[in-house]
Order: sequence, then C-alpha cells, then structure tokens
Amino acid sequence: MDTMPDAIASAVARRVDEAGRVCVLTGAGMSAESGVPTFRGTQDSLWSRFDPMRLATADAWRADASLVWAWYRWRMRIVRQAQPHAGHRALAALARRHPCVSLVTQNVDDLHERAGSTVNAHVHGSLFALRCFDCGLAYDGPLGDFLSDAQRVPPMACPACGGGIRPGVVWFGEALPDDAWDAATDAARRCDLMLVVGTSGLVHPAAGLPALARRHGATVVEINPEPTALSGEADHVWRATAAEALPGLLAASA
Repeated sequence: MDTMPDAIASAVARRVDEAGRVCVLTGAGMSAESGVPTFRGTQDSLWSRFDPMRLATADAWRADASLVWAWYRWRMRIVRQAQPHAGHRALAALARRHPCVSLVTQNVDDLHERAGSTVNAHVHGSLFALRCFDCGLAYDGPLGDFLSDAQRVPPMACPACGGGIRPGVVWFGEALPDDAWDAATDAARRCDLMLVVGTSGLVHPAAGLPALARRHGATVVEINPEPTALSGEADHVWRATAAEALPGLLAASA
C-alpha cells in the first residue's frame, strides 16, 4: 500500500481505462458531502444522537411504529433536500464512458440515482423502497408531508393487509437483501479494479467486499480523506474526498 502523489488522478484513470471491469463501492462519507448525516464516526453522527435500538430494529417498530416512521420521514426530508455533488455526477459520467462499471453502495439515499447513475446494489436497502412490515408488499403510494416536525406519525396502511408501511432499509438484526448482496459479491469477484469511496470499513459484511475483490485478482484503490479500517487492504490510497477526487479522475480518464 502507498499514499499516492499528486499524479494519482492520471494513474488511477489509466487503471480505469485499462481495466475490463470496474466496481465502485461507496459509503456514508460520499453522502455526507451532500449534507446527509453519517451513522458513525463524528460527534454529529446519527448514532451519537439517537438510540438505534429505539429507531432501527423490528422490535422498535413493533413497540412504537409512529416514532420510528416519524424519524425516517425526517431522514427522507434531509435526503430530498440534499443534492448530488460533483463526485456523484462524475461517477455517473464515468459509467457512461466505461460501460463495465458496477456501482455498489452502502448508502440508503437516492443521490446516486439523481445524479444519473444506475446502482447495481443497495446493500443496506433504500429509504424510498417502502414495503409493508407485515406482508412485505411493495408500496408506491404517497409519502405524505415531509415538512411535519411531529415526533410521532402513524405509518401509511398497506392496501393489501392493512399493516404499517416501513422504510426499505436494513435494520439491526435483519439480513441484507439477497438480490443486492448477490449483485455486490458478483461485482467484487469479477472486477479488475475496485474503487472504495467514502466508507469507514466498519460495517460488515459490506466491509469485506474489497478483500473479496483482491482475492480474485483486483486492484483496490481507496478514496477517503482519512485512514479507515480498509486502508491496510488497499493497494493504493488517495487522501481526498469524493467530490475532489472523482471529478479529477473523470477529467484524466480517456
């Protein structure tokens, strides 16, 4: 592993251009640049201010669905008010230029999609992929007024069974979505180059994807302004934010 010099944009761009398949793994740091709070790592992170056991488990929903739904509506409002940054847009443009780019994200927001990317796997689910807590039916009806600051808001009722409509995120104690995880591991196994952008490497099993890619022969490049739990597994590290590094990578790419 090395910390690459100022010429990193050109060096990584050459690797992108030469690679048959590229997998990009993004984490909370990428969304944080758009103003979406992270879950860990700072004094303002969500789990430093809120108890996840009261807000992000199936038991919490059963105990007080109105509290949980109000909290997720607040998070949806933050995401909808946030805008994709230059890094999001650069990834979308890179995928248009290089068709064999797969995008795997640990983020539950829709910033990648709004920037124009196709996300191959939301490994932790999506805030806006709503479904019934009881029967699992997908819900695509109205979400209601995001501007309300009420601490308790009853969830919408499922049109099929009457159960409460929950956010499509993975809560503590739940398994990752099979289809998303299968897509993520397939992308990691088949890629020649993995870019790891803005993730702390603390949340498993997603944190194991870079190691999986390396075991199958891929080069791993970490893009993060700070050292992480994944830095030691990277072949190269680029100490920059996504909004700084990815436009530079795009500009240097063929």
